[in-house]
Amino acid sequence: MKRDTQRSSVFTRRALLVMGGQVAALGALGARLYQVQVVDGARYATLAESNRISARLIAPPRGRILDRAGVVVAGNRLNWRALLIAEQVDDVGACLDNLTRLVGLADHERARIEREVRRHRRFIPIMVREFLTWEDMAKIEVNAPDLPGIVIDVGTTRQYPFSEKLAHIVGYVAPPNEDDVAADAMLALPGMRVGRAGMEKEHDAVLRGRAGAVQMEVNAVGRVIRELDRQEGKQGDDVGLTIDADLQQAVLGRLGDESASAVVMDCRNGEVLAMTTNPSFDPSLFNSGVSQAQWIEWTSNRKAPLINKAAAGLYPPGSTFKMCVALAALDAKVLTPWDRIYCPGYLDLGDSRFHCWNKNGHGSLDLHGGLKNSCDVFFYETARRVGIDRIAAMGHRLGMGIDTGIDLPGARPGFIPTREWRIAHGHYWNIGDTIVSGIGQGYILVTPLSLCTYVARVATGRVVVPHLTRTIGSTLQPGARAADWPLLGLPDRSLAAVRQGMFAVVNEAGGTAPAARLPESVSQGGRVQLAGKTGSSQVRRVSREMREHGHFNSANLPWELRPHALFVAFAPYDNPRYAVSVVVEHGNAGAAAAAPLARDIMTDTLLRDPARSGPGQRVAEEEPR
Repeated sequence: MKRDTQRSSVFTRRALLVMGGQVAALGALGARLYQVQVVDGARYATLAESNRISARLIAPPRGRILDRAGVVVAGNRLNWRALLIAEQVDDVGACLDNLTRLVGLADHERARIEREVRRHRRFIPIMVREFLTWEDMAKIEVNAPDLPGIVIDVGTTRQYPFSEKLAHIVGYVAPPNEDDVAADAMLALPGMRVGRAGMEKEHDAVLRGRAGAVQMEVNAVGRVIRELDRQEGKQGDDVGLTIDADLQQAVLGRLGDESASAVVMDCRNGEVLAMTTNPSFDPSLFNSGVSQAQWIEWTSNRKAPLINKAAAGLYPPGSTFKMCVALAALDAKVLTPWDRIYCPGYLDLGDSRFHCWNKNGHGSLDLHGGLKNSCDVFFYETARRVGIDRIAAMGHRLGMGIDTGIDLPGARPGFIPTREWRIAHGHYWNIGDTIVSGIGQGYILVTPLSLCTYVARVATGRVVVPHLTRTIGSTLQPGARAADWPLLGLPDRSLAAVRQGMFAVVNEAGGTAPAARLPESVSQGGRVQLAGKTGSSQVRRVSREMREHGHFNSANLPWELRPHALFVAFAPYDNPRYAVSVVVEHGNAGAAAAAPLARDIMTDTLLRDPARSGPGQRVAEEEPR
């Protein structure tokens, strides 16, 4: 009995110990469960959710660029691309090794990816490769378990439907560099592009838009199960241009294979309807990357396809500058429209002789005859009377040698010299420099855009400023009406005298540009007429001996040594609406090379269907003149 009692006591103690151990274990487990589920529940829920849900920012679609009729000249198309989200992969190097075996990453691509992984936050997607083919995209999707952190995304890429026809105006986009990303972190998102030239650069901020976000449910190996939520980014605003894409193509067709540029402007409000440069380039190549071979081809081409000749090409204006000299003299009252100057074919000044293009001379001429015959001696003497400083001041007033104010990056102002400029460079200004400036030679340089602005101001008497932006979003930009621009402040009689001289150049017998007369289909029996001015600007000096002995013919020179051919015009003469400037590089003679082109371009412009004009144009048409 006593032994049984002892045995029972031992069993009871053991049972208590076991029970105590069980209670302790259950208590510890309960405490841990409490810690995990209650105290740290929110944290673990977040971790679990982050394992199940992949969240990333998405680049917004870039805003479109449209012509004046709403035709897309810069838009977007779908683009398959592979992205790397570094926070979803333990070993980036191993992941890239696997990807290289599938799609063949080049060493420089891999180096870029690894550099961006170190530079950016790990949740920001990094572009691995874009413009994937369907086959490459399928390979990546099938092998997703071996590619943690690699996701396929459908984005957009820039496309230019008119390619080289509008390249210098629309510009192009390119991937952002380190400085761009430092200034705006959104640019680190895959697919983001930065405007590098043209209107893409001018309106880059409004075209970019605002980033969106997407949440994807993934399994344990990172494969996407489904999309949970998507907040689309805000697409950038559309930008409407003043350009007429159809007219732009027509003008380029007129230029043909010439190395040339032309500008067409509504001379009442400054809207640029066409601005062409030939040859040009394909802007879409900058989006995906320009090859070294392509870059060498562009930069070695003597016709310089990368330069926007219309807005940045600098040329001596030649005889197209003579209206400016005439207005400066009339404004200074050193010349009247009726004063006569005798031209024997040259002007002697000391030991120097300045020749007229007509070596036999023009005889006695007034301003009308001087412009009509483009007499060099008439304008040598006119320039001598008025002086270079007054000529420069009038040139600036008419839009030459200064910033035209156009909303286009890279546009150049040109140059008109003054005495002060010459002295600042350690030289005295001499009278010979003034004389050659009278025919647009010497140090004077202009762009085709500034020439068109100059003619628009002469035609309307207003300080018209050229512009390319018509609308941003749905907002019409200023400058749609003639009344938006102030008057030049020149007497009507002075402007009328110059306009009449330009009319005579084209329409009177003996004028220098009969080839610029409008065809019957446009002139309506002479009711619509064009007024203009020829110009030929030398790129090399012609000696006195060569001129006087008849040994000189510029047409026989190598192409790059021939004079540039220029023509400027406006129409209709009695109610100016359009201004045109044409520059044919090394075209030799303005009357033969540039005037017929200007006539054809003006014909195309006048024949345009007015119904294609947008609301801003109709406002301008209704503005009383």
